[in-house]
Amino acid sequence: MEAQPQALQPILDAPGYGAIRLGIGRLLHWHYRLFQQQRHRGFVLERVEGLPLLVAPGVLNPRLMRTGEFFAQQLRAHPLPLDADVLDMGSGSGVCALFAARYTRRVVAVDINPAAVRCTRINSLMHQCEDRIEVLQGDLFAPLGGRRFDVVLFNPPFLHGTPANDGDRAWRSTDVAQRFACQLRNHLTPSGYALVLLSNYGGAGAFISQFHSHGFAISVVGEREFVNERLAIVRLS
Repeated sequence: MEAQPQALQPILDAPGYGAIRLGIGRLLHWHYRLFQQQRHRGFVLERVEGLPLLVAPGVLNPRLMRTGEFFAQQLRAHPLPLDADVLDMGSGSGVCALFAARYTRRVVAVDINPAAVRCTRINSLMHQCEDRIEVLQGDLFAPLGGRRFDVVLFNPPFLHGTPANDGDRAWRSTDVAQRFACQLRNHLTPSGYALVLLSNYGGAGAFISQFHSHGFAISVVGEREFVNERLAIVRLS
């Protein structure tokens, strides 16, 4: 069933929190800049839901940025079908590919960033999942040919703008929403669906608009609110 406007509105609205929550948000921002930012500059070992995960320089940290950890938590709470072929688009560290591989028969992980591709491969080897996780480098669906999937996972770049480097592609894009929505149908099986993570901090409206214009039914399947951000996972079918 397509999501009602009121179900989607919270993730379409830009954050408009009160003074106290905005103040807390600024404190968290400065705590990150002073004490946590260095964790993006070298190799670090994180734990997501108890799973050790190596994060390389230039790769989005799923715990620091919250989105990857939230997506993984949802995959753990609501496992994917056992016989599903899964595509993890924009794999980053490979966190979602690893959690999907726990339950499904095969996962293909794709990322345009060479550092993310190496990072996903290292983590799949570290957890002995290399026989179930195929890792490819490329821009969105380009390296997949005509392959189709039962489930597509995507934690996209939220912010509109030209990325400064490969690592910045995890944050910024000028046309990912349009190109992903346009090509998605060609890579889903007849009963397939996509799970896409959106944030009201970024351009959720651009993604929702593109999904509507390409005829996808949209439903919200998971939400979480932080001090200065609301995350949601929407299902496209």
